[in-house]
Amino acid sequence: MTLYNLLLTIMPFLAITVFVSLFFIKAGYGIFQSKKWGYTLPNKTGWVIMELPALISMYILWLTGDYSSSTVLNIFFFLFELHYIQRTFIFPFLIKGNSNMPLSIILMGVTFNIINTFMIGYSLFHIDNVEMYNILWLQSPLFITGVTIFFIGMIINIHSDNVIRHLRHPGDTKHYFPQKGMYKYVTSANYFGELLEWTGFAVLTQNEAAWIFVLWTFANLAPRAYAIRKRYIKEFGNEVVGNRKCIIPFIY
Repeated sequence: MTLYNLLLTIMPFLAITVFVSLFFIKAGYGIFQSKKWGYTLPNKTGWVIMELPALISMYILWLTGDYSSSTVLNIFFFLFELHYIQRTFIFPFLIKGNSNMPLSIILMGVTFNIINTFMIGYSLFHIDNVEMYNILWLQSPLFITGVTIFFIGMIINIHSDNVIRHLRHPGDTKHYFPQKGMYKYVTSANYFGELLEWTGFAVLTQNEAAWIFVLWTFANLAPRAYAIRKRYIKEFGNEVVGNRKCIIPFIY
């Protein structure tokens, strides 16, 4: 069994394990920042270190792939890299404040990003799917639907991050409840946007590794979104939080 096939087998089971575990363990960054997680780095530095490996790894896999000349696969490559360019070089430098991120979490993020990128990049650029991904793929309902979902998710994610950044004025240390945009429907709208992005990517590629990434995205973000909603209820009360769900509008 190749490394790729081994990862395809074990990663879904690991995602389920992580999903369950995160209901009992709150990753110590952001709203749940904690000294218990050990040595920390500035948030901006942490995000760049954590996201950059995905950007570089996918470029290497594309560059060395036997099937990288395909127009369709190049569009897949562009969309994946577009997300990580934003997450590596734009998002971190818009962060306000001086909060830190534990090095342990950064390293876990780096490890996952390398494994995930390897699975997706290897399956796209090193396995022969040329017949499947012919130029007509770009006219298929799956591709058109997936691209639409991907960009809607990206817009929601970026806008929701912007809402969070502007909750406080300079010098203000109070906590505020986000209510603009998709925060009208969920308490973690930024997470909903990211989940939507990768669901769109999986739909437009119909790639097994991409669907496993969707599973991992949900496994990582859904328990945290649940904890954030509980935190908001404790801090602002049930009346303020209202009927908003955690991460998926009207569902969860």
